[in-house]
Amino acid sequence: MPVLTRLIPSPVVVDIRAGALNDLASVLADQRICSATGKLAVAISGGSGAVLRAQLEPSLPNAEWFEVGGGTLDDAIKLADAMKKGRYDAVVGLGGGKIIDCAKFAAARVGLPLVAVATNLSHDGLCSPVATLDNDAGRGSYGVPTPIAVVIDLDVIREAPVRFVRSGIGDALSNISAIRDWELAARERGEDIDGLAAAMARQAGEAVLRHPGGVGDDGFLQVLAEGLVLTGIAMSVSGDSRPASGACHEINHAFDLLFPKRAASHGEQCGLGAAFAMHLRGAREESAFMAEVLRRHGLPVLPEEIGFTVDEFVQVVEYAPQTRPGRYTILEHLSLNTDQIRDAYADYAKAIGS
Repeated sequence: MPVLTRLIPSPVVVDIRAGALNDLASVLADQRICSATGKLAVAISGGSGAVLRAQLEPSLPNAEWFEVGGGTLDDAIKLADAMKKGRYDAVVGLGGGKIIDCAKFAAARVGLPLVAVATNLSHDGLCSPVATLDNDAGRGSYGVPTPIAVVIDLDVIREAPVRFVRSGIGDALSNISAIRDWELAARERGEDIDGLAAAMARQAGEAVLRHPGGVGDDGFLQVLAEGLVLTGIAMSVSGDSRPASGACHEINHAFDLLFPKRAASHGEQCGLGAAFAMHLRGAREESAFMAEVLRRHGLPVLPEEIGFTVDEFVQVVEYAPQTRPGRYTILEHLSLNTDQIRDAYADYAKAIGS
């Protein structure tokens, strides 16, 4: 009987360590992504990107640098159009989530491999097969190839505002709730679960949840960075955002859509949504432990901590299922009305010790 296997779409190199940025050119050459004489198109931001450009430019003499205005679909299309005028071996997205997502989309549009060089750990999109970009209708998710390489310099990560690390923590922890929603959909709706993708995403979240370190520790940052990369690969394996997106992300999207000018960071909202969703499914001890870890890292566990009233949070939870039609989570399963959501929230706040 033949042994059947599958190829996993993943980067050919993942380099996570202090000082990794200094070795970017040699990593690209060693992996034959771009030779010493090859050309790179490097997308950077207009702010902090200038400092990183000065650091990298001597080691990348044949690179052409493109300043990206923001994180919109128009920005990504403009970047792609600009790159069409040259001939490059690869595209490097150097920056935070907006820059990397623009670079992902542009690289896919011009048919070049993408090297993701993350300067913060705000969410799991740095290695995912999705580019999230603002458009005229709000915000859209666009399928793109998985980055061919991921480079994360922990020295650079430490220099970024700590709120970015905290956001990444919330996003990673939300995997645990998202997998529970996937398992619920399998039981109730017969939805298929990709066991490998689920295992990768769950373990990424659990590693962050149970690590004793904090946002200033290299060991913790290493585990967080690895967890976010694994989560992106899990999404590539499953061909869907399911391993990392359940009720937690529906709540996050509802915050963004209902209160676009007041919304907190992606990870803050996802972490809060995950802790509440765990409570809704009856996992009270796990919800309380998740809330305890979120608090330890300086993340919110109550809507008041990010400037929302209880009434507004109830509105968010009630609206959340509309953000992902067809996705089945604990919110769709319980189908709570306004008063039931309010009662559930009161119970949650009491259980975690408001």
